[in-house]
Amino acid sequence: MNATLSLDIPAEALASARMTLDDVRLELAILLFRLDRLSLGKAAEFAQLPVGVFQSQLAVREVGSHYGVEDALEDAATLANLPH
Repeated sequence: MNATLSLDIPAEALASARMTLDDVRLELAILLFRLDRLSLGKAAEFAQLPVGVFQSQLAVREVGSHYGVEDALEDAATLANLPH
């Protein structure tokens, strides 16, 4: 089941934080990855970035990978479903 959630972020808050919606999406994806709530592939998908670009963003922030077998299988399935 696919479901979406809408979140209203006041433009004022984004302007004060000097962030775009894409920035917020990326930061939330990184946070969820750091907390082990999303795998690498799912976090990249959430951030709407290719896995390699998302990994680069993790490296910039010095976030190490915490990668297990389950993550590898999930990421392999995510990569297999990406458009070529």
